[in-house]
Amino acid sequence: MKSPSVFVIGKDGRPLMPTKRFRKVRLMPASGLARVVRSEPFTVQLLYETTHYCQDVCLDVDAGSKVIGMSAKTKGEVLYEEEMTLVSDTPDKLSKRAELRRRRRAGLRYRPPRFDNRVSSKKKGWLPPSIRQKVQCLGAVRRVCSFLPVKSITIEVARFDTQWMANPGLTGTDYQHGPQFGFWNTREYVLCRDGHEGEHCHGKTRDRRLNVHHIESRKTGGDSPDNLVTLCETCHGRYHRKEISLNLKRSFHPLRDAASMNAMRWDVYRGLREQWGDMVRITYGYYTKSMRIGASLPKSHHTDARCMDGNPLAATSGIVYLTRKVPCHTWSIHVMKPGKGGSRRSTIAPHKIGGSRFQRLDAVQWNGIEAFISGSTGGRPVLRDIYGNRVTEKASVNIKTITFRRPTEAGNSYSKGQR
Repeated sequence: MKSPSVFVIGKDGRPLMPTKRFRKVRLMPASGLARVVRSEPFTVQLLYETTHYCQDVCLDVDAGSKVIGMSAKTKGEVLYEEEMTLVSDTPDKLSKRAELRRRRRAGLRYRPPRFDNRVSSKKKGWLPPSIRQKVQCLGAVRRVCSFLPVKSITIEVARFDTQWMANPGLTGTDYQHGPQFGFWNTREYVLCRDGHEGEHCHGKTRDRRLNVHHIESRKTGGDSPDNLVTLCETCHGRYHRKEISLNLKRSFHPLRDAASMNAMRWDVYRGLREQWGDMVRITYGYYTKSMRIGASLPKSHHTDARCMDGNPLAATSGIVYLTRKVPCHTWSIHVMKPGKGGSRRSTIAPHKIGGSRFQRLDAVQWNGIEAFISGSTGGRPVLRDIYGNRVTEKASVNIKTITFRRPTEAGNSYSKGQR
């Protein structure tokens, strides 16, 4: 699918208005008047001086906890739309690293705990790594501003009342009197909530020793009361020995995404203000929602971004660029499972695959299929599409059968069409 327009950069590096004169752009690189600087989206840089007259382009950013939607447009036309999927496995990687650290400290050599000196290392404005990497993903705004003459940036700031979401109808002092009000700790509250009875056997085992069990793992669901349930010690032991299965579900949907948005919303805004100053302004979710419903647009991150500046019916080609944020580096020094002989292999793989020119995340072609190198096994690349799905029947392919993907004349072969 061809791009709705070709993005243009001036000789001095300043972005210009995109053009739809595809024939002229196609001939310019051959005549030495321009050079291709980016294939997706297709962008050329002029090699001669030109004027810098540009229309007012507004970039709207819908910063979510899992996906960032962006829409750049003039008053009557959408120039560029993108949805970036963020990294969501940071807590899992940190937990694996913590497991290895505890093993090294306790089993291999003794070192005192470090918990007492961690508070002083958290400077003002410190954010957990899982949220910090989402804030840093707004570097995508800088990328869009590199090929479009953006005059203003609008970002949606949303605040979620997690207490009201868990218990609708809270008013006044109800916010101070939560479900654990009057209990010494969470365990006492869970036991009282479940009537001091195992939720699996309901007293049939006649075991009066009660334990508090995590429905989801502590790494996934945390220690919140809705993730805890009372079990007798007999059922608890049988479950961990895989003798029985528990038909238990969390009493409330986790509010991890809402809490993440509450923590990151102002850091995102301040980060944009530090770089672009008064160009950045904010809007609110209720305004975006009303504009989207009034325009009868489907719910998605890029349509929400399109509705932020009050012009949701701007002409659009329907092409949405899908991107994915990839980890910058690994959080673990060694893999979790030891190999033969008990040695742990390093997680840092060689830079090149099998001594070739290819490396991870390269865009390649294999038997006419366009894909990305997601990793390698035994010196053979593993190919996946933009969604992370494997494009081959086998786990890997011969490295001699792939080639670098050639830049298209105009457009993004991985852009998403009409939605």
